[in-house]
Amino acid sequence: MPEAYIVSARRTAAGRRNGRLAGWHPADLGAAVLNALVAESGVDPAAIDDVIIGCVSQVGEQTFALGRNVVLASQLPDSVPAVTIDRQCGSSQQALHFAAQAVMSGTQDLVIAGGVESMSRVPMGSPLTLARAAGLGEGPFARSIQDRYGVPEFSQFVGAQMIADKYGFDREAMDRFALNSHLKAAAATQAGAFTAEIVPLEVVTPDGPMIHDRDEGVRANSTLESIGSVKLLTETGSLSAATASQIADGASGALVASAKAVKDHGLTPIARIVNLTVTAGDPVIMLEEPIPATRRALARAGLKLDDIDLFEVNEAFASIPMAWLRALDADPARLNVNGGAIALGHPLGATGTKLMATLIHALHARGGRYGLQTMCEGGGIANATIIERL
Repeated sequence: MPEAYIVSARRTAAGRRNGRLAGWHPADLGAAVLNALVAESGVDPAAIDDVIIGCVSQVGEQTFALGRNVVLASQLPDSVPAVTIDRQCGSSQQALHFAAQAVMSGTQDLVIAGGVESMSRVPMGSPLTLARAAGLGEGPFARSIQDRYGVPEFSQFVGAQMIADKYGFDREAMDRFALNSHLKAAAATQAGAFTAEIVPLEVVTPDGPMIHDRDEGVRANSTLESIGSVKLLTETGSLSAATASQIADGASGALVASAKAVKDHGLTPIARIVNLTVTAGDPVIMLEEPIPATRRALARAGLKLDDIDLFEVNEAFASIPMAWLRALDADPARLNVNGGAIALGHPLGATGTKLMATLIHALHARGGRYGLQTMCEGGGIANATIIERL
């Protein structure tokens, strides 16, 4: 089977809700990443066959073919097509899968996969709340679905707490996991671990213009006491906002190339796609699916968990990567080594290729060979991607 290579992977530094990136239109955020990918690779932008952009809240500034608008806002010629996809939190990871599949099928040679989400300008859940306020329809969960699963709706918050209860994670354990996420992210930032992957952006703050090149949500001074003081999400639960991913603005992307494109354009691959897997399961507990997705990806790749040098498991809530570690008996020292979404933010549709950029650069920095990325997604779906550093 033909190979698919990643020749560039970049992301913006995450902006906090109503923070430094709130002044950036989502199309412009995505365009900045596209421009950086093309500039870093040196490829002729007119040679890009397609652009696939993930986005979750496709309404307002993020609707009307956001992917196409990202291209039109960029330095790419308008001859480059684009499409927008939604696989919830895994949208841009799935965009990467589609890009790799297009290359591996031989139908395309150069495809950009990426994602954009401005959670300041288009708040999470806007497609639901705006439609409900306008009196449009009954919502996404048909009566047949409600009857089948015995619930009026599916909630990630409920699912995350169900997982915490199932695995016996108390508040202190999850608070400690969140603290470690901040401490790892702060140390990585201080050491310049993210410098090569971040696309610097000009922003205007109350103190004047500045360059936004550091993730805004990292709290280097976090303590177990400060995290433990945050109010619980529910009175009877054990998760708080401090043990959930941060609402964030951002964009990310990766340029995927065929062997032919690598040769024809003189490109230097930084990673090879080893396996692309997507699975689905129980939509009620919802967020546990990265566990079977990881098992299937490893089996299809003919690898063992011990063969993988670094893991990126999205920190939607602390209970998710904690359950993944427990169920797979994985080495916590290889997990989210530069912190995760609890500290670095989770700009929904952008997080998939954001994590991939971090994973590839971390593998290069540490001399690892294989990396695995997996993401829990709405509806009980999960993507898993295995790459090899080149």
